[in-house]
Amino acid sequence: MARVQKNDIFTRFTSGASSAMGRPWIFALALGLLVLWALSGPLLGFSDTWQLIINTSTTIITFLMVFIIQNTQNRDNLAINLKLDAIMKKTGVTRQDLLDAEDESDKKLEAKKEKMQKSDKRTK
Repeated sequence: MARVQKNDIFTRFTSGASSAMGRPWIFALALGLLVLWALSGPLLGFSDTWQLIINTSTTIITFLMVFIIQNTQNRDNLAINLKLDAIMKKTGVTRQDLLDAEDESDKKLEAKKEKMQKSDKRTK
């Protein structure tokens, strides 16, 4: 995991949480809890409370994980864009439309992609 500024608590938290949540043992733990919950069904008579436990738990976890994943993904995308910009400058790519591609709409990006693919086919 990359080093993160010590003063950004949220970034440190989301980096650590996303790293931990992607580990196989966390998946195994979640699967184990799910099996325990399922096995407790007959003991609790498959009651509404029994169902509410899993529904509420998974909803809360999913809700929080959305923000953790989005923060991590935003940071990764920004870092990738910065690195690509540096590589493009180093290799002499100066087309401003490529340097600013992350600011374009989906429609414009798709049009540029098609244009580049057509251009590649003509040069082959």
